[in-house]
Amino acid sequence: MAQEQPQSPIFRTAIYPGTFDPITNGHLDVLHRAMTMFDRVVLLVAKNSSKQPMFSEEERLAMIQEAISEYPTVSAQSFQGLTVDFAQELGATAIIRGLRAVSDFEYEFQIALMNRKLAPTVSTVFLMPNEKYTYLNSSIIREVARFGRDVGEFVPASVVKRLYEKFPGMKKLEQKP
Repeated sequence: MAQEQPQSPIFRTAIYPGTFDPITNGHLDVLHRAMTMFDRVVLLVAKNSSKQPMFSEEERLAMIQEAISEYPTVSAQSFQGLTVDFAQELGATAIIRGLRAVSDFEYEFQIALMNRKLAPTVSTVFLMPNEKYTYLNSSIIREVARFGRDVGEFVPASVVKRLYEKFPGMKKLEQKP
């Protein structure tokens, strides 16, 4: 009986789109979960016509690149168009979406169904962050920083630095012994 030859592994890429204005530790938690399932993850700084970001596209990309610099299988890009089109151009098999609460699901579910209609070979994978991040979003971070409060425990250091530049009155995190 002939021995079966092992098949070559399938290389799977996922897209993790978002406005990332700014990227938070909740986003990074979802990213870490995605990294266990896919060979490569591309964070996509997407343009949302209903949002007016505080940080420019270049600033958001720079913050993300600093936050993911230690992950060789993760990269960041921007794209002007439908996420599903970007996924197809890249040959991605999945789009990652984070769900913090039930309220996120209805909107995300509608987008996932439309994406499935437009690109049946691209799946949407919903991932929940650790419960300690379920209340966290970029809008809350911007608002807390705008009123001078420290957000260092909620965002990467690269984000804190840029928030200090935007809001010089923001309190710096006290150093722990």
